[in-house]
Amino acid sequence: MADTIAQPAHTGPDGEPTRRDFLLIATGAFGAIGVAALAWPFIHQMNPDASARALASTEVDVSSIEPGQSIKVFWRGKPVFIRYRTEKEVTEARAVSLEELKDTAARNANLGDNADASDANRAVAGREEWIIMVGVCTHFGCIPLGEQGDFGGWFCPCHGSHYDTAGRIRIGPAPENLAIPVFAFLDESTLRIG
Repeated sequence: MADTIAQPAHTGPDGEPTRRDFLLIATGAFGAIGVAALAWPFIHQMNPDASARALASTEVDVSSIEPGQSIKVFWRGKPVFIRYRTEKEVTEARAVSLEELKDTAARNANLGDNADASDANRAVAGREEWIIMVGVCTHFGCIPLGEQGDFGGWFCPCHGSHYDTAGRIRIGPAPENLAIPVFAFLDESTLRIG
């Protein structure tokens, strides 16, 4: 009996991969590319459409707002109150001590979670006369009415929550201050929300 050296499977007599090995690798690679090409449309359709991406941020021209006036714009389907406060409103809001507040957290997305609800942490730094808030009552999601209530800020008639001119809950069942979204002034007259 002649001695024969056992060759590993799928190798030729010279120890190199065979044509069969190449065909298996090529078929596997082609199959993987095909599966990825078929799966891509299904994965891509889960991305938000152009109308949802457009709502991610909004720019507002605030040049026509006078002191003491407010406007309401919509961002991500929610109302946002933009108020140009008078000097009297700013002075009154600054005079409120944290002990008088029902909620002592700033609820300002532009600051850290540990910021207190002082007027300085609720207003726009360097432009303290401006206040920008999501106009949704923190009790049951109603939309408060502006320039009303016991503190001249916002009043939610559904359940009687009173907010001051800095959007802080003062009286009523609402547990938290009105939220402040991420925003930035792009220039003297343009505000970007989101």
